[in-house]
Amino acid sequence: MAAGYLEGTYSEIYPHVGQDEAGMLRLFRQFSSPGGIPSHVSVTTPGSIHEGGELGYVLVHAFGAVMDNPDLLGIAVVGDGEAETGPLEGSWKGVSFLNPERDGAVLPILHLNGAKIAGPTVLSRKDPAEVRRLLEGHGYEVLEVAGADLPGMHHRFAATLAGAWSKIRTIQHLARTGEWDGARPRWPLIVLRSPKGWTGPEQVGGVRMEGTWRSHQVPLSGVRDNPEHLAMLERWLRSYRPQELFDATGAPTEPVRALAPEGELRMSASPHANGGLLTRDLALPDFRDYALDVPEPARTRAESTRRLGELLRDVYRDNPDSFRLFCPDETSSNRLGAVFEVSGRAFAERVTADDVAIGRDGRVMEVLSEHNCHGWLEGYTLTGRHGLFATYEAFAMVSASQTVQHGKWLQEAGRLPWRARVPSLNVLLTSTAWRNDHNGFSHQGPGLIQVVLTQRGDVARVYLPPDANCLLSVADHCLRSRSYINLIVIDKQPQPQWLGIEQAVEHCARGAGIWEWAGTDDGAGDPDIVLACAGARPPGRRPVPGAGLRRGGHHHHAVRHDGAQPRLPLPPCHGRDQQRQAAAARRRRPDGLVRAQARRAPGVRGRAPGGPAGGARLGDEGLIGPDA
Repeated sequence: MAAGYLEGTYSEIYPHVGQDEAGMLRLFRQFSSPGGIPSHVSVTTPGSIHEGGELGYVLVHAFGAVMDNPDLLGIAVVGDGEAETGPLEGSWKGVSFLNPERDGAVLPILHLNGAKIAGPTVLSRKDPAEVRRLLEGHGYEVLEVAGADLPGMHHRFAATLAGAWSKIRTIQHLARTGEWDGARPRWPLIVLRSPKGWTGPEQVGGVRMEGTWRSHQVPLSGVRDNPEHLAMLERWLRSYRPQELFDATGAPTEPVRALAPEGELRMSASPHANGGLLTRDLALPDFRDYALDVPEPARTRAESTRRLGELLRDVYRDNPDSFRLFCPDETSSNRLGAVFEVSGRAFAERVTADDVAIGRDGRVMEVLSEHNCHGWLEGYTLTGRHGLFATYEAFAMVSASQTVQHGKWLQEAGRLPWRARVPSLNVLLTSTAWRNDHNGFSHQGPGLIQVVLTQRGDVARVYLPPDANCLLSVADHCLRSRSYINLIVIDKQPQPQWLGIEQAVEHCARGAGIWEWAGTDDGAGDPDIVLACAGARPPGRRPVPGAGLRRGGHHHHAVRHDGAQPRLPLPPCHGRDQQRQAAAARRRRPDGLVRAQARRAPGVRGRAPGGPAGGARLGDEGLIGPDA
């Protein structure tokens, strides 16, 4: 944030925070205050794509950002506290998936200052040679800078940065001029060792601060009531010689302003950090071309996700630098293997003769880490490209916290007019929680739906397509959408197919519906099933079967295929819908409840096709969400 302010970008975006004394005072007062700006880089900070409120994701975001982005260098500063998290430990492997011909580069800077909030960090207390071997084992060339002398540290670090950049450019030049032997490059990584609380008070009240955990964030407390601490704070701040950095009006001096490049070359003004500015619509084929022929409901069984795999295959083909599938080692298991007809799995490590569809030129991202898959996709979409993360429902909770953080990012970004809308984060869950014939209880965990439902309705959507054609319709919609978390849940196993493609399009556009062929209800008898609380009704109105599910007085989100995302009410009921309303009125009890008659298909006794005994399949595709 400070860099963005000094570069001028912050004041350009927030004119009320000018580059003068009044602007600085406003900036300081809104820091870490209710309704202000947080104590970490966040969505409000120009030049950021990384929500720093939860540790562990800086490297995965950086690697995702540089994929298919050959001119981008992502510098990822990893604190030694963050380095202890599980997601970060797994994300060092990103270099095993980069291709220097078509991808950019990531320069990790592991900052070891020795301590976290209340104690030492693991890597800072290890022997430096042991840390070097650890990182070299991941495939990096380790460059080290250590000390506490000034200005010597500045000069050494600048020289190391220049050396790392030179090594990166050499790797890329060899790869892009045909001189690369195909082996995984040894990308540079910087280990920076500096004292915790460096340049701050060495001691406070006779207790050592600098170089210890006590200097974390607030080395001086109670300065309003403690004159000695207030004097120490003043000496500390004056040690930066502000009179040389700011003029009499509080504006940065000319030498300070001259340090920043111009325009989009400023780190805080990079369009890659406002990826919606760079987003191009996907070239999408007509999803109807992949439709499954359904001459009659429930007479055909098929693996619905296979049709989606065929669609994604052609999305890959037609978008060679702006679409990727991210998945643990389950792409084929998820019945999406058609993508391997046009792209192998990305892999920069050694390949053997037994390997299939894998190599340095692949663009299907498979790694047995939900954190990596999720984080790579976040970095990829936040810099303007499109993708899909596919996994099993049972394992989606591994990265559920990342889903929450991304939802927070999208929610805050939606309030900032300067943040352009980015491609949506699309999540496909293919092995559903209700199958008990494979792994049983261990694989029953439908928790991600619950997690996504806690997000705002203008940020997150949940789709439950019941068959292949509905899945195609939903996928087309999600790939066109912007700034959503789209959660699609459908079983990958053979399942009954219910709707023809045009019926599926109509059904998905409504979001919920009554399938007339699934029952014989005429409103004359008592119902077999009463559906209670299908949605809260608007004040003064009663729910009407067939009119669509509502919650909180809002209609569900319709699915369209022209790129738009309507939030309009459903069209008025006509024809058979009016007949349903009349039948519902006849069934309405004096106590205000509406009875729903389950329908049985003609000739089927006690069981609707594919449904439970005495039940019915009442349009079980649809959207559920906070404003559904």
